[in-house]
Amino acid sequence: MEITPQAMTSLYTAVKTAFSTGRGSYTPIWPKLATLVPSTTGTETYAWLGQFPRLREWIGDRQVNQLKAHDYSLKNKKYESTVGIPREAIEDDQYGVYMPLMEEMGYAAACHPDEMLFALMPAGFSTPCYDKQNFFDTDHPVNDPKKGKATSVSNMQEGDNPPWYLLDTRRPLKPFIFQRRRDYSVDAKTDKGQSDHVFMADEYLYGTDGRGNWGFGFWQQAFASKAALSADNFEAGIQRMMEFKSDEGRPLGISPDLLIVGPSNRAAAKKVIDAENRANGESNINYKAVELMVVPWLP
Repeated sequence: MEITPQAMTSLYTAVKTAFSTGRGSYTPIWPKLATLVPSTTGTETYAWLGQFPRLREWIGDRQVNQLKAHDYSLKNKKYESTVGIPREAIEDDQYGVYMPLMEEMGYAAACHPDEMLFALMPAGFSTPCYDKQNFFDTDHPVNDPKKGKATSVSNMQEGDNPPWYLLDTRRPLKPFIFQRRRDYSVDAKTDKGQSDHVFMADEYLYGTDGRGNWGFGFWQQAFASKAALSADNFEAGIQRMMEFKSDEGRPLGISPDLLIVGPSNRAAAKKVIDAENRANGESNINYKAVELMVVPWLP
């Protein structure tokens, strides 16, 4: 192929098509776990976190809830992946061998939010959320109206095993946040007269990039355990989540619907929720109690 502007435009179209095909071949998981927040600036602040709106009987004037102000914020970050195609491959009409790589780039762009989300989850044991406590912690402060002060509430079990997670994903607001500033797209650098790299390396560049960040939403919608994934520990986690209350002392109505594990906990998870009967023949009361998600990116 002769290197002409028209030829490079056609090649760029082929690259974009391969990128789009690869991106469409992956179904993202994050929409089930994270609230999408379109970002319009470098940093977004989530002052409203921690507030669960509720309804009351309307007697007299409206009761205006004074929301607590939190300074939890997420700064957008940039992510990229770039591939170079040598000039010889284009001149010799061998650029087709690079199209599967462009498809893989599209696939990588599609699954990148999931990779980042599942990297965030284990970091929740050591990363603060809106209340200044680690997202998974034993000391979340929650006001107790009967005592007139805050008490410590836990959304984790301690231990030395690979972690597993229970989530309530049914609400409009999810346990995690995907803050998207700029969606992933594919760009090209192919003008020899404008690009130092093309001129010096005789290589044409194609790359994807995006901008955003991932963070923690309501800790009350998530529970994590480093204890063994057993029926007793699973039941304890379910019960603890269902007992979570607001600062006004009302039950939040949390009901976990998803169990997330890494590959090392897959077999244990299936015993807990996918087996109709326990080892002694007794019926398994947790059979299909929640959906199971095995995530290869988790430890």
